[in-house]
Amino acid sequence: MDLTELVAREAARTGFAGVVRVDRAGATELSLAFGLADRRHGLAMTPDSQVAMASGSKGMTALAVMSLVEDGTLALTTTARSLLGADLPLVADDVTVEHLLAHRSGIGDYVDEDADTPISAYAMTVPVHELATTEQFLAVLDGFPTKFRAGERFAYCNGGFVVLALLAERASGVPFHDLVRDRVCAPAGLVDTDFLRSDALPGRAALGYVEQDGAWRTNVFHLPVLGSGDGGMYTTGADVHRFWTALFAGRIVGTDTVASMVAPRSDVPQEGRRYGLGFWLHPTRDVAQLEGYDAGVSFRSLHDPADGLTVTVVGTTSDAAWPLLRALERELIG
Repeated sequence: MDLTELVAREAARTGFAGVVRVDRAGATELSLAFGLADRRHGLAMTPDSQVAMASGSKGMTALAVMSLVEDGTLALTTTARSLLGADLPLVADDVTVEHLLAHRSGIGDYVDEDADTPISAYAMTVPVHELATTEQFLAVLDGFPTKFRAGERFAYCNGGFVVLALLAERASGVPFHDLVRDRVCAPAGLVDTDFLRSDALPGRAALGYVEQDGAWRTNVFHLPVLGSGDGGMYTTGADVHRFWTALFAGRIVGTDTVASMVAPRSDVPQEGRRYGLGFWLHPTRDVAQLEGYDAGVSFRSLHDPADGLTVTVVGTTSDAAWPLLRALERELIG
């Protein structure tokens, strides 16, 4: 089936609102947008809309950290405690940068993926407008007991990537958001990718929506006003393609570093995937993935460097992207 026909049919069936893009071997095979970017004002989504990445941002955090490892500011063996000082006393003394990058730190998580909390819940324990800098996240990261010994096993941990942002910021003396802009976005040529405040979104940014009491409402009260190491970036389909191209060309960090980041560190059978350092990985093939799921966001982008294939689907609700992704992955990845 023609890709455009496949995507259009699935988008119509599910009422999808978001952006879909497929690139292969340097050519754009598909770049489509569906639904509304702003439901209140009836503004249509376009292929150039800036869309939220949620946890897809973790790959950017990992690359900023690994660029500091490359220049000697950090090491994979650097302990969190060496930079945290007296902060977050429940983080074990032997937790390292590598443990955090691989989701093998064992630290307690401020957003527990295993908890039976609906995605529509107001999960933040402090007013969201008070979460605008990485240091301000200390107020929500503290107080969660260790789950297991560092290195023992994989457990996805949002808070671990905020801790990474904090370590990077303290080690370098540069605000975390600027580190990502300077060390990831700039060398990759990402012109439309940035951390954006939810209460000051630019005109091209699509709003995320959560169903509450039978009505669709924006996610502005569900998430930090400005994200940190575990989420909060916005991007475009074109920029995601630029990102993957730059990453595997060694323009963000060196190719040896990229290879180490996309080498499997954990099998994650419950997800049907593997995990490296900041990147999900296909269960059997050398296909790297970034994924985000949050209130008002569903995002996944995958890249197969062997044939230059990039598939990106972003939806403006928590479940919008997944049916389309499954259809495209069956067609293109198998």
